[in-house]
Amino acid sequence: MELMPVRSVRAGFFVNFASWKRAMVVTYDLRSRSERVVLVGIINQDQTEEMAAEYLEELAFLTETAGGEPRAVFTQKLDIPNPRTFIGSGKLGQVEEFVREEDIDLVIFDDELTPSQLRNIEREVKCRILDRTNLILDIFARRAKTAHAKAQVELAQYQYLLPRLTRMWTHLERQRGGIGLRGPGETEIETDRRIIRDKIARLKEQLKKIDRQMTVQRRHRGKLVRVVLVGYTNAGKSTLMNLLSKSSIFAEDKLFATLDTTVRKVVVENLPFLLSDTVGFIRKLPTHLVKSFKSTLDEVREADILMHVVDISHPNYEEQISVVEETLRDLGTRDIPVVVVFNKTDAYTYVKKEEDDLTPASRENLSLDDVRRIWADRNKDAVFISALRKTNIDALKDQLYQKVKEIHVKRYPYNDLLY
Repeated sequence: MELMPVRSVRAGFFVNFASWKRAMVVTYDLRSRSERVVLVGIINQDQTEEMAAEYLEELAFLTETAGGEPRAVFTQKLDIPNPRTFIGSGKLGQVEEFVREEDIDLVIFDDELTPSQLRNIEREVKCRILDRTNLILDIFARRAKTAHAKAQVELAQYQYLLPRLTRMWTHLERQRGGIGLRGPGETEIETDRRIIRDKIARLKEQLKKIDRQMTVQRRHRGKLVRVVLVGYTNAGKSTLMNLLSKSSIFAEDKLFATLDTTVRKVVVENLPFLLSDTVGFIRKLPTHLVKSFKSTLDEVREADILMHVVDISHPNYEEQISVVEETLRDLGTRDIPVVVVFNKTDAYTYVKKEEDDLTPASRENLSLDDVRRIWADRNKDAVFISALRKTNIDALKDQLYQKVKEIHVKRYPYNDLLY
């Protein structure tokens, strides 16, 4: 069977498209990783074959980010997920056989599983099972560096874990003594639930204090205009932050490279403003994380200008734009002006149509100039750059200068010497 690359910028991910239609196994050609992983997704009315392929590619990228080695993908067409095992018994049998024959360490599902589904699947497959939410939480736990980020991630993990205790294979590590811990007739799992509820309560109190501290910090920044970078994860926000602020924030080609909000003072020409980098968004972002990262996302809610960074080289960048815009609406940012920045123009690729080809042009056939013309009609403020190659950065600075100046003039009407 001939294998074809899904997207050119993600070398190593290969899919046989015929097998997608038959919901067969899809194999990968990836370098060795510590844990061998199988990915599982479904195709239904809300998730077409093309969407499923895209979502599972992203799941593979998440798996790589967590240090796993995706070895195969299983998909199945279902109107609704099986309430017992998410996928059908026949497909689950194929997964179990592949896991046994290929010595697979972990199976990851592309949707959040219920506690009973996790328990039933583990019993059938006899392998560790994770869902998309658990995988993202694991990546966040690995990426968290500050006490603030660690507390937010820990809270989300405990909130996710609480209803799933019955499937735990090993006992939770307790941080306090066992003598006198249990009440009369209290079972081990009830004790664990009580311990976790206590930890959740303590973490919430801890985060409330941090929220108050960060609110005070934001007030002490004065009336400087606040520009906040938002966008899909791995769109290049941190790279752009480093370029504009001349700082050295950690950035790499992996999902969720940045979790903590970083604020820097930036001066464009002679006009100062504050620039903040925030955690990236993603499809199916766990609600536990959204709630836990309230103080981080408050930075977005209190922004004067949002700079929406988009990876223009991604085949489905328009869907990523929709995900970010929907998340921003949920956060209550409708009235905040947005500057759309299309990044990674240096990595943009397209297939030029033949002159005698009369079929309508698709995303793969649009040149970068074509995309510029399309977006000029939709959003006249859109800017196309490459933060890595420092391409067209002056145009972005000019755009920022005009946007910041509009707000700055209203706040400092007598400070016209700046302009």
